[in-house]
Amino acid sequence: MEESQEITVNAGDIARLAGVGRAAVSNWRRRHEDFPQPVGGTTSSPLFSLPEIAVWLRANGKSFEVSLGDLVWQRMRTSVDDLRLGELVAKVGAFLLFLRREPTAWRDHGTKSLTRVAEVTTDLPGSADLRLDDLALVRLVAELAAERGPLEVFEFLFERYAEAHSRRLPVTRDDVAALMVRLAAGDGGVVLDPACGVGTLLLGAESWAWRRGDAPADREEGAGAGRKSVLMGQEINETNAMLAAVRVLLRGAEARIVAGDSLREDRLTGEPADAVVCDPPFNERVWGHEELATDPRWEYGLPPRGESELAWVQHCLARVRPGGLVAILMPTAAASRRPGKRIRGNLLRAGALRAVMTLAPGGPDLWMLRRPDGGRPPSQLLVVDAGEDLSIVEPAWRAYVEDPEAELSGESRTVRIIDLLDDEVDLAPSRHRPQHGGLDLLRDFTDALARFKETSALLSDATPALQPLAERQDLPTTTVGELAKAGLITILQAPPRMSADEGPLPVLTADDTAAGAPPSGRTTLDPALVMVRPGDVVTTVLGAVRMITQSGAALGPQLTLYRVDPQRLDSGFLAGFLRSADAARIHPSSSRLDVRRARVPMLPLSDQRMYGTAFRELFELEDRLRETRTLGETLIRLGFDGLVDGHLRPCDQGA
Repeated sequence: MEESQEITVNAGDIARLAGVGRAAVSNWRRRHEDFPQPVGGTTSSPLFSLPEIAVWLRANGKSFEVSLGDLVWQRMRTSVDDLRLGELVAKVGAFLLFLRREPTAWRDHGTKSLTRVAEVTTDLPGSADLRLDDLALVRLVAELAAERGPLEVFEFLFERYAEAHSRRLPVTRDDVAALMVRLAAGDGGVVLDPACGVGTLLLGAESWAWRRGDAPADREEGAGAGRKSVLMGQEINETNAMLAAVRVLLRGAEARIVAGDSLREDRLTGEPADAVVCDPPFNERVWGHEELATDPRWEYGLPPRGESELAWVQHCLARVRPGGLVAILMPTAAASRRPGKRIRGNLLRAGALRAVMTLAPGGPDLWMLRRPDGGRPPSQLLVVDAGEDLSIVEPAWRAYVEDPEAELSGESRTVRIIDLLDDEVDLAPSRHRPQHGGLDLLRDFTDALARFKETSALLSDATPALQPLAERQDLPTTTVGELAKAGLITILQAPPRMSADEGPLPVLTADDTAAGAPPSGRTTLDPALVMVRPGDVVTTVLGAVRMITQSGAALGPQLTLYRVDPQRLDSGFLAGFLRSADAARIHPSSSRLDVRRARVPMLPLSDQRMYGTAFRELFELEDRLRETRTLGETLIRLGFDGLVDGHLRPCDQGA
């Protein structure tokens, strides 16, 4: 296409488009004098002409493909500098929202219809100019939207933008966002995020509303049975606010997203929200301490200058209705820092703070709050130290809500509020971790020690037999996409909008796949479900690969399943090369717009099976190491607890 003549790419782009690692691109530049010279960029990050790269790759027999999605993305990256890339993505998003709302305008009037974009998207935040002056880019985006749909196109572009700016674009983990929404906003209504960033938590609320059955009526027939969800958000960065609004509105949700500083200039006052979810910025020193000193939101005390998170807690409580819930992420130190002890104490006395739950080693913590409504406050606080197991958080919270005075088991416990109101008001879950009884600890320690010795003893016999080669062996390769076209592989994904939260059928989730754990999700029966079979290969968007050995579970969201023809392709062979470093770089960065670029050697089936056997042994070794590590961590924790509590004592080395 003519549009590609001015497009540039960096080394990472070349690697992704050619299906190789970045090291291969560096080697090409060093070893081949005819490799195209940079046309821009810097010495450390040069830019190359995309047409020149395409010609060179094809002339040197390198596999190369530029999809329409890649062409759009590379043109966008070429059009503006990195600091303005987000603004361009937002403008393209506004155009895609226009295409969604007036699908015939572009077809009937072409570029003349662009004058209506601002008029049709008045619910987007900020004052940014929505004009797209690059008409060639507009045509490419419209063509891609006609092929894939506006929502899918924008999510593809947003994913690429997020990858390019991962260090500057903090995003709440998807599993944490889903958990927060279920705990605080499970009943729908008006859901507010006063620090919405790029909309991750609001998208979680929208997705939960869809599964609950109160999605917008224009998106699914029969929807609208439950209480309608209305999403509200405010974000200090105008570009991020635009991105969040486009992501939510493209899904047809009823939403209002505004730009501005929620603490200094709350633009969403009025009717209180039914629930608030928030992942605020941590450790902000300049948040308005002096100018907001007399603000009526500080019902529990003026937040100290260095405790901006406690300002966000009180802002959230002020914006939720009496009896409404707040789920807010907090740094671990916020539960114990001395300057904030007065506010923590007042939150406890009023019954506003209901739970402090550590979601991962080192944090963050999830604070659950309930705005007082005149009822009798609970006498206990729920504390949970989840480690890395988020699955224990929701059952603990549900049990606490049902009976705040009941005793809990496991890694959760309730602590009497009166016992917390001391000179420190230390709410850190690690300090209040449940203590083992003597017999329980001794039994658990003895069992963990025996299992650790057993599994670690097996490791020495678990290494595969691999033969070192004097010289590197180059193997002819093809792509997963070509194997799929030839019928050797069938690629499957879970049905859109699949729920993995409840139901009678087990679901293999992305977390299960990454951790080598059994299926932990649940879903309802549906003919569209993809059921896994022994021999299937499953991958996550982050590059984890798992070989399926048992049937009976459904494939979960954000997973891709590869089912091979066993008469022509060995599944272990495929899994091993998908697991390799280059494949792990290629596959996670793909989306539905451009997948299937991972490279696989072309070998006879007998050779494949030899490779497959070695790869299976490596997968088994990885599983054993993971199990041994888990057992070792349990043994260490029980050992510390036993020595500190007096249930264990050191013995002589020879004992």
